[in-house]
Amino acid sequence: MLSLDNAFDLADFLEFCARARRFLGLKEARLPIVAEPKIDGLSISLTYANGRLVQGATRGDGMEGEDVTANLRTMPSVPKRLHGKAPALVEIRGEVFIEKADFLKLNEQQAAKGERVFANPRNFAAGSLRQLDPAITAARPLKLFAY
Repeated sequence: MLSLDNAFDLADFLEFCARARRFLGLKEARLPIVAEPKIDGLSISLTYANGRLVQGATRGDGMEGEDVTANLRTMPSVPKRLHGKAPALVEIRGEVFIEKADFLKLNEQQAAKGERVFANPRNFAAGSLRQLDPAITAARPLKLFAY
Protein backbone atom coordinates (compact mmCIF):
# COMPACT_ATOMS: atom_id res chain seq x y z
CA MET A 1 0.00 0.00 0.00
CA LEU A 2 1.83 3.08 -1.22
CA SER A 3 1.39 6.66 -0.12
CA LEU A 4 0.22 9.41 -2.45
CA ASP A 5 2.48 12.38 -3.12
CA ASN A 6 1.46 15.97 -2.41
CA ALA A 7 0.81 18.45 -5.21
CA PHE A 8 1.18 22.07 -4.12
CA ASP A 9 0.82 23.89 -7.41
CA LEU A 10 -0.18 23.44 -11.05
CA ALA A 11 3.29 22.21 -12.04
CA ASP A 12 3.16 19.44 -9.40
CA PHE A 13 -0.32 18.42 -10.58
CA LEU A 14 0.71 18.35 -14.25
CA GLU A 15 3.76 16.21 -13.40
CA PHE A 16 1.52 13.80 -11.49
CA CYS A 17 -0.76 13.55 -14.56
CA ALA A 18 2.24 12.93 -16.82
CA ARG A 19 3.51 10.11 -14.55
CA ALA A 20 0.03 8.56 -14.44
CA ARG A 21 -0.25 8.71 -18.27
CA ARG A 22 3.17 7.07 -18.65
CA PHE A 23 2.28 4.36 -16.13
CA LEU A 24 -1.03 3.66 -17.89
CA GLY A 25 0.46 3.94 -21.38
CA LEU A 26 -2.00 6.69 -22.35
CA LYS A 27 0.47 8.98 -24.19
CA GLU A 28 -1.41 12.28 -24.60
CA ALA A 29 -4.91 10.91 -24.03
CA ARG A 30 -7.20 12.66 -21.59
CA LEU A 31 -6.73 11.40 -18.06
CA PRO A 32 -9.99 11.03 -16.14
CA ILE A 33 -9.61 12.50 -12.64
CA VAL A 34 -11.77 12.00 -9.57
CA ALA A 35 -11.22 14.17 -6.50
CA GLU A 36 -12.60 13.73 -3.02
CA PRO A 37 -12.14 15.43 0.34
CA LYS A 38 -9.03 14.40 2.26
CA ILE A 39 -9.67 12.38 5.38
CA ASP A 40 -6.63 12.71 7.59
CA GLY A 41 -6.33 9.49 9.50
CA LEU A 42 -4.43 6.24 9.28
CA SER A 43 -4.43 4.28 6.00
CA ILE A 44 -5.42 0.68 6.43
CA SER A 45 -5.97 -2.40 4.32
CA LEU A 46 -8.76 -4.83 5.19
CA THR A 47 -8.61 -8.37 3.82
CA TYR A 48 -11.78 -10.45 3.61
CA ALA A 49 -11.81 -14.17 2.80
CA ASN A 50 -15.19 -15.68 1.96
CA GLY A 51 -16.79 -12.48 3.25
CA ARG A 52 -15.11 -12.57 6.68
CA LEU A 53 -12.52 -10.08 7.94
CA VAL A 54 -9.29 -12.03 8.26
CA GLN A 55 -6.68 -9.27 8.47
CA GLY A 56 -6.29 -5.55 8.90
CA ALA A 57 -2.96 -3.85 8.41
CA THR A 58 -1.53 -0.34 8.41
CA ARG A 59 0.43 1.00 5.44
CA GLY A 60 3.65 0.91 7.46
CA ASP A 61 6.58 1.71 5.16
CA GLY A 62 4.64 0.78 2.01
CA MET A 63 6.15 -2.70 1.88
CA GLU A 64 5.33 -3.99 5.35
CA GLY A 65 2.62 -2.74 7.69
CA GLU A 66 1.50 -3.51 11.20
CA ASP A 67 -1.17 -6.12 11.86
CA VAL A 68 -3.98 -4.27 13.68
CA THR A 69 -6.74 -6.83 13.07
CA ALA A 70 -7.71 -7.23 16.74
CA ASN A 71 -8.11 -3.46 17.16
CA LEU A 72 -10.08 -3.05 13.93
CA ARG A 73 -12.50 -5.76 15.08
CA THR A 74 -13.47 -3.50 18.02
CA MET A 75 -14.68 -0.70 15.73
CA PRO A 76 -18.42 -0.73 14.96
CA SER A 77 -17.81 0.86 11.51
CA VAL A 78 -15.54 -2.00 10.38
CA PRO A 79 -17.65 -4.84 8.98
CA LYS A 80 -16.63 -8.18 10.42
CA ARG A 81 -18.50 -9.83 7.55
CA LEU A 82 -19.36 -8.55 4.08
CA HIS A 83 -22.99 -8.87 3.04
CA GLY A 84 -24.18 -9.71 -0.43
CA LYS A 85 -22.06 -11.12 -3.20
CA ALA A 86 -18.34 -10.69 -2.55
CA PRO A 87 -15.26 -12.23 -4.16
CA ALA A 88 -13.66 -15.16 -2.33
CA LEU A 89 -10.74 -12.87 -1.47
CA VAL A 90 -10.90 -9.09 -1.49
CA GLU A 91 -8.70 -6.33 -0.10
CA ILE A 92 -10.31 -3.01 0.77
CA ARG A 93 -8.33 0.12 1.49
CA GLY A 94 -9.63 2.74 3.87
CA GLU A 95 -8.85 5.40 6.39
CA VAL A 96 -9.39 5.17 10.16
CA PHE A 97 -10.10 8.60 11.60
CA ILE A 98 -11.86 10.58 14.32
CA GLU A 99 -14.39 13.25 13.44
CA LYS A 100 -13.37 16.78 14.39
CA ALA A 101 -16.28 17.29 16.81
CA ASP A 102 -15.40 14.03 18.62
CA PHE A 103 -11.75 15.04 18.78
CA LEU A 104 -12.54 18.48 20.23
CA LYS A 105 -14.93 16.96 22.80
CA LEU A 106 -12.33 14.38 23.80
CA ASN A 107 -9.68 17.06 24.29
CA GLU A 108 -12.11 19.16 26.38
CA GLN A 109 -12.69 16.13 28.61
CA GLN A 110 -8.95 15.47 28.86
CA ALA A 111 -8.26 19.11 29.83
CA ALA A 112 -11.10 19.15 32.39
CA LYS A 113 -9.54 16.09 34.08
CA GLY A 114 -6.12 17.75 34.01
CA GLU A 115 -4.84 15.10 31.61
CA ARG A 116 -2.75 15.49 28.48
CA VAL A 117 -4.65 16.67 25.39
CA PHE A 118 -4.01 15.05 22.04
CA ALA A 119 -1.96 16.98 19.47
CA ASN A 120 -4.09 16.36 16.38
CA PRO A 121 -6.80 14.03 15.06
CA ARG A 122 -4.49 12.09 12.73
CA ASN A 123 -1.99 11.16 15.43
CA PHE A 124 -4.84 10.32 17.81
CA ALA A 125 -6.37 7.92 15.26
CA ALA A 126 -3.02 6.33 14.45
CA GLY A 127 -2.07 5.89 18.10
CA SER A 128 -5.51 4.56 18.98
CA LEU A 129 -5.37 1.89 16.28
CA ARG A 130 -1.85 0.83 17.25
CA GLN A 131 -2.71 0.22 20.92
CA LEU A 132 -1.49 -3.08 22.34
CA ASP A 133 -4.76 -3.41 24.27
CA PRO A 134 -7.81 -3.64 21.94
CA ALA A 135 -10.02 -2.44 24.83
CA ILE A 136 -8.36 1.00 24.59
CA THR A 137 -9.11 1.14 20.87
CA ALA A 138 -12.70 0.01 21.51
CA ALA A 139 -13.24 2.91 23.94
CA ARG A 140 -12.23 5.54 21.37
CA PRO A 141 -14.64 7.10 18.83
CA LEU A 142 -12.85 5.91 15.69
CA LYS A 143 -14.54 5.52 12.33
CA LEU A 144 -13.67 3.87 9.03
CA PHE A 145 -14.01 5.42 5.60
CA ALA A 146 -13.49 2.67 3.02
CA TYR A 147 -12.88 3.34 -0.66
